[in-house]
Amino acid sequence: MNTEEILSLSLEQLVQQIEYHNRKYWEEAEPEISDDDYDQLMRRLEELAPEHPLLTAVHAPTVAGSGKVIHKEPMLSLDKAYSLDEVMEWAGKFARNQEEIFLIQPKYDGISANWQGGVLATRGDGETGEDITDKVPLIELEHPAGIFPLSEYRSKARGEILIRSDDFRTLYSKIVNKNGKTYKNSRNAAAGIMGLKDITMMQLQHAKLTLVDYSLYSWESSFGTLRSNWDTLVAKIEELPYPMDGIVIKLKDQEYSRSLGSTAHHPRGQIAFKFSGVRRTTTLLNVEWSFGKTALTPVAEIEPVEISGTTIRHVSLHNLQNILDKDVHIGDTVTVERAGDVIPYIVSCEPGTERKSCLISHCPSCGSELVQDLPELRCVNPECPETLLMRLLAAVRNIGIERLGEPNLRRMSTVLGVKSLKDIFNLTVADIMKLDGFQELSANNLYREIQNAKTVPDWQLLASLNIKGIGPNIAKSLLKDHTLQELAAMNQEQLASLEGIGPERAVAIELELRERKDEIDELISCINLQQSKSDGSQPARPTVCFTGKMPEKRSYYEKLAAAHGYDAADSVTSTLSILVTAEDNATSSKAKKAASLGVKVMTLKNWLATLEGNKEEQTQNHSDEPDLFSGFGF
Repeated sequence: MNTEEILSLSLEQLVQQIEYHNRKYWEEAEPEISDDDYDQLMRRLEELAPEHPLLTAVHAPTVAGSGKVIHKEPMLSLDKAYSLDEVMEWAGKFARNQEEIFLIQPKYDGISANWQGGVLATRGDGETGEDITDKVPLIELEHPAGIFPLSEYRSKARGEILIRSDDFRTLYSKIVNKNGKTYKNSRNAAAGIMGLKDITMMQLQHAKLTLVDYSLYSWESSFGTLRSNWDTLVAKIEELPYPMDGIVIKLKDQEYSRSLGSTAHHPRGQIAFKFSGVRRTTTLLNVEWSFGKTALTPVAEIEPVEISGTTIRHVSLHNLQNILDKDVHIGDTVTVERAGDVIPYIVSCEPGTERKSCLISHCPSCGSELVQDLPELRCVNPECPETLLMRLLAAVRNIGIERLGEPNLRRMSTVLGVKSLKDIFNLTVADIMKLDGFQELSANNLYREIQNAKTVPDWQLLASLNIKGIGPNIAKSLLKDHTLQELAAMNQEQLASLEGIGPERAVAIELELRERKDEIDELISCINLQQSKSDGSQPARPTVCFTGKMPEKRSYYEKLAAAHGYDAADSVTSTLSILVTAEDNATSSKAKKAASLGVKVMTLKNWLATLEGNKEEQTQNHSDEPDLFSGFGF
């Protein structure tokens, strides 16, 4: 049912549709429409009749119980939000300040239940539930205190009965229902089993259900950082091995939350963000494998679908492990999510009627046999043209040459024979003008940026070497207390003892630095390398952090800062030297924190002026020395 069809329904028709689909979902466990379509029906009802009782009804699946149980504490439903803006609007009503803490928890797609005094009961209407204690032999409890057979847990627990995603893939591939067929999805399986009067058949098939306590997984975020933390929090929740249809956001201060009271339907101090606002179901048409610096990345082509006003045709599948875990095949029905600025990706998949494997066995570039080095699929041919190009592209990005993207780097490789960073640093303006699309002005701009990149901190050089597991943050940590030469002289045991390294990274570092010594020495010979480790004779370098939307990319200003004797910082702490803001009267969380800590705050314009002043002073005092900063336009 599309949006136009829903909008054309009268109030009476809309109510009939909702009641019909409630029966199919809650009583028969055989839903005919997606969660998103159902939510659209409910939102339309709210527009037409805001006080309609269907909007506040508390539903529970039909189960085979042995009687009624009155809950000592009501088990209410939750109010719903369908976008981050709606979540922030709700949180803004109840946050007493920017530091108000909220708990972020998974919203499981199962059957709400309460375990207390040896009795297991469903939520029911919130006040009275069904006694399903006879199902306890099938149920395992996952609780902050540990994992237990539910029958052995003597305290109380409140959570969701469901089937873990990994259990459904393994156990339930062979478990059949009363009609002798396997279950289509984990929610239908859980609801179907809970509706059985006799669970003997399930016990004989070793079926397992899980009661996940609501407090098992929980992350904290202040109101002030909730929006900026959102994508990270969603990603963490998505990694959990449970069927979920959203996220629960609740006030951490329970006393304050209780003081807000409840409606007949939901507590005011909690809300549920429904994934259906950013998800759609469609068909997987094909999978293309693109090259990264260390592995091949699967990109799915899907039947076009519109999410939040954008038509989606291609989505990320992340890596080989994700395909195996989700059992993704061409022809399957997939659920696609696009939330905020996150790249669209496949959340889950259900088998299609005709399925075709999307895995490949040989490299599309060089034809070599691929290696499944989980979680990745890799081409291990050291001379694979595409892998070499992607590694060089990663090195270019890490070294900070922003204008040199993949198309031009590919042209450089073909036309100019460029194979390494050293080759790029040795290019002339005349070389660059041989490439299609470059005139004198654009060639000079790229040449100037390449020359700027020759003044580089040692950690940035280390990150550009593409050593497995060594990105910018690890590189910074390593070279804070050691020079590159000292690292190269260490053995595996010494490297493994360094913070954040461990045995696997130690092996990679030792091997790469030893085998690529000549290459690294040649590279160092054509750049101005800045050492991070202090020799003890110089004071610690000042630190600078940037906030706000600036004319150039953040990496441009961080590189500029490094060339002028600063270390770039990602966050505001009491030890930060300067916070640079995009504009006057900045109101970002970083600016507010800097003000509270007494950290110096400057506008970008004023900070750039100080660099100009420093440069002029250096020119006057050292007129016979080369100007290392001319490439930045000062």
